[in-house]
Amino acid sequence: MEERGKEQVRPHKDLKDRTMQFALANIHLFKGLPRTVEAQVMGKQLLRAATSVGAHTRSAFRGRSKKEYVAKLGVVIEEADECGYWLELLCASETVETSFIEHLVKESDELVSIFTSLVKR
Repeated sequence: MEERGKEQVRPHKDLKDRTMQFALANIHLFKGLPRTVEAQVMGKQLLRAATSVGAHTRSAFRGRSKKEYVAKLGVVIEEADECGYWLELLCASETVETSFIEHLVKESDELVSIFTSLVKR
């Protein structure tokens, strides 16, 4: 595993890739949503939060200080958790079948857990 100072490069690359894939999966979900007003409102909120997870992850890993790193990871946690909310609401409103997006709900929960553990270190 490559090292840059004390920072291990590989885990950060893996999380950058994982959050990019999460955003892409949510983009594909959004493209398939019904064209109703309520589906599009929920979908746009989900899209905003899901793409923000990856963007803030990249930004956190470029943080100039430990304090900035932790603050930006806090935003990642909030956005990933918000994704879970919108995904659950899409299911609860019967806009999308639960089985169709349960993998995204699980990934949202896992991302919250991973980034929470990074903040606690």
